[in-house]
Amino acid sequence: MSTCETRGAAALKSLRKARGWSLADTARALIDTARRLDQPLSSSAPSVQRSVARWESSKPILPSDRYQLLLAHLYSRGADGQVALGPGSDFAELLDALAYLGEADAHLHELRALLVRTATDDGTGLLALLGPATQYSMAVALADPTRADDALLDGLRAAVGDVNSQVGSLPFARLQLLLAPVIESCQRLLAGDVPEPLRPELRTVAAQAYTLAGRLAFETRDDQASRALYAAATDAAGQLGAPWRRAVVHLSHALVTLYSVPGIGAARELVDAAVRDARTGDSVRVRARAHALQAEIAARSGAGRHAQTALSLAWYDLDRDDDGDPSPTSFSADHLRGFEGLCELYVGDAAVAHDVFASSAEALDAPRERVQRAIVSTDQALACIRLDAPERAADLLHNCVDSAISTGGRVPTLRLRRARKELRPWRREGFVADLDDHLIDVLGC
Repeated sequence: MSTCETRGAAALKSLRKARGWSLADTARALIDTARRLDQPLSSSAPSVQRSVARWESSKPILPSDRYQLLLAHLYSRGADGQVALGPGSDFAELLDALAYLGEADAHLHELRALLVRTATDDGTGLLALLGPATQYSMAVALADPTRADDALLDGLRAAVGDVNSQVGSLPFARLQLLLAPVIESCQRLLAGDVPEPLRPELRTVAAQAYTLAGRLAFETRDDQASRALYAAATDAAGQLGAPWRRAVVHLSHALVTLYSVPGIGAARELVDAAVRDARTGDSVRVRARAHALQAEIAARSGAGRHAQTALSLAWYDLDRDDDGDPSPTSFSADHLRGFEGLCELYVGDAAVAHDVFASSAEALDAPRERVQRAIVSTDQALACIRLDAPERAADLLHNCVDSAISTGGRVPTLRLRRARKELRPWRREGFVADLDDHLIDVLGC
């Protein structure tokens, strides 16, 4: 037996004993959980008890998928019945134990995403992503900001990252619910007497939280709240002395402005501001992203030469050594190819655009990239229409409809409506009627 398996078995035993449960108690709890989930176990209590014992034995086995789900639901709730999925929670300890026993990271991610979804099914679970220690630290600091500490900021930062990682897996309205406690905490702490050494990191967390919240507010069609949150994010990031962080805020704000404000003037101003900040900042990845969005804005304006120049700068940035980049995963070649496709779509060759979009969509396969994949696929459908392949375009749009409804994404929905308008010359064809039925069924378009 490996050291990892030993640690996994010990962790499961520790979780059980921390709750004061015997093997029989745990078996009964699993049976009750299965019944509550309307998935009753056919095994008897002694049989379930033997399974529990095998997980904790000197030669442990990995719980089956079904038992993993039951354990996840069991340990996601504390003795008070509240859901806790964040660092330091029993649920987090369970995932670590399963990883030690050999469960794949991808499966653990799916299990966690399922529990996050469950936690927000009934509109509760506001503090689900904050571990018990963070919840306690938050309560203390909100009552007396002078008692804020690094552990609290670590917990808030982890929660923001957690919500961000769920984009594409959960509807945006639920993500807003999960992020709300972090937003309120940042606002109250920044207005309070937080110790001065902690303020830079608090502003960093706040800038990240406000930026994400601004995007979520836009996706749920609350443009007024979105603008206020982006203004707060810009202010927080601007006080950090790291221009690339403010560039990140500008870029996110520019994208939502492009779809919420008529014309492209306001979005162009934000992109230009992002480019200025990125050029003096430390992140070449953020600089590449800024140049890529600058290329899109130019292409939408019909400025082909300007678009190609900006694309060339973006590729130059990506080709540079990014060792030590403070934001190394913020932008990739696959993302940039999507922007290349847009430029070809607006001021270039539709056939080239189609191939670029197809390649980019195929590469964007992570759950976090699901929304972006839907956007790229919708653009690919537009390219098909311009290539006189409307039936192929309709096939692509069917998949985009499903993605848009599952995430509640505003941009994919807007792109879908635009693509449907482009299909008007074929409105009497059966494949367009089928698409219309699909749109009406799930989006009310």
